[in-house]
Amino acid sequence: MIRVGLTGSLGAGKSSVGDLFASWGAERIDADLLAREAVEPGTEGLNRIAEAFGRDVLTADGALDRQALRSIVFSDAAARARLEEIVHPVVDRLRAERLERARGRGAKVVVLEIPLLFEKNLEEEFDAVVTVDAPNSIRQTRVMSARGVTAPEFDAVEAAQLPPDAKRRGADRVIWNPGSREALERDARRVWKWIETSIAGEDAGRAIAPDAEWTIDLHMHTSASMDSLSDPADVVEQARRVGLDRIAITDHDQISGAFAGRDLAPDLVIVGEEVRTSEGLDLIGLYLTEHIPPGSDFRTTADAIRAQGAVVYLPHPFDSHRGTDEEFLSTVEDCVDAVEGINARIHDPARNERAQLWAEARGLPLGAGSDAHLLGEIGRARATVRPFEGPGELLAALSAGRIEGRPSSHLVHLGSTWAKIRKHLGARGG
Repeated sequence: MIRVGLTGSLGAGKSSVGDLFASWGAERIDADLLAREAVEPGTEGLNRIAEAFGRDVLTADGALDRQALRSIVFSDAAARARLEEIVHPVVDRLRAERLERARGRGAKVVVLEIPLLFEKNLEEEFDAVVTVDAPNSIRQTRVMSARGVTAPEFDAVEAAQLPPDAKRRGADRVIWNPGSREALERDARRVWKWIETSIAGEDAGRAIAPDAEWTIDLHMHTSASMDSLSDPADVVEQARRVGLDRIAITDHDQISGAFAGRDLAPDLVIVGEEVRTSEGLDLIGLYLTEHIPPGSDFRTTADAIRAQGAVVYLPHPFDSHRGTDEEFLSTVEDCVDAVEGINARIHDPARNERAQLWAEARGLPLGAGSDAHLLGEIGRARATVRPFEGPGELLAALSAGRIEGRPSSHLVHLGSTWAKIRKHLGARGG
């Protein structure tokens, strides 16, 4: 029997993933439901809560008034600790009982949904731990609209739990859930296939050495961009030649080159696009499934990226030609999932350092990219990370990784200019 611990921060969508796993054949044990069972009318748990917090936390018919109790424990860490001392031991006992019943029924996969899995140091109880995550602003919006939680209450819960990034880094697999139900199901299905492989004893993910590292370049262009002549097949070949384990093809306002590269090397290429916003800035989507047209504002473009379940990656934020300033970024920082800390086409190191400091101050992961338009540039900036699959695991890998690189020659810009001229002459000739 495979025991999967399923967790995630408030509003990430772990219950939705639990539903999906159950529909695909898992037996599901939900700690939140067990917690409700632990405080049903007539239970010792509810009696102890009434003793600890007073009769005001009960409804007229003697049930638990969750809103009244929540208003107490969300604003008082000591009160929250008292509540956990009452409820958690009962939930642990019920969880162990349900697990044994599942084992007795011959269940192949049991998914135990536990919000505080890492906080309670339960990782070793499971064969695999899966974390569900989403950007903070999206999680907060979900919880406020669906559960009536206020912003201060959300912040109080966040402060009492392990940071989302730490949960991503501690998991075996991460499911990223910033967008549509379709995108969530796609990423959850990826992880479910990994779980099924585990059942068959062919777990490729666990076959990777714990200290294995990949080198990745998250920003490069092909002939699909207006300023590059690099054929996707040549980009793939060059990336392998310089020893890269993953690359993101991120053409300007186009996605066909990334699709072509992925078709040639699905184990190498992450599909991306560098989208020009109405402010004249660039945003990269990583793990896209569809083209995003240019010309929308920064926030709308980020929303379109996240709607596909993809990562919003901010390239060269302080480049003198394609960047912006802290004042503008402060208004949209909630739209960003990761930041390009080194861009090899930026020749002033201070601008890359500024990007790194901006990201680190906000707890955002750092990536690196060559921004290659010529084959010889590929790999000049790179991140060294642990192996990953999918957008959420990429973010976790970047958080625990390191970035490095060296500037490309100033002459590479002549190559981009020549590519534009060639394409312009070709269009006129046609």
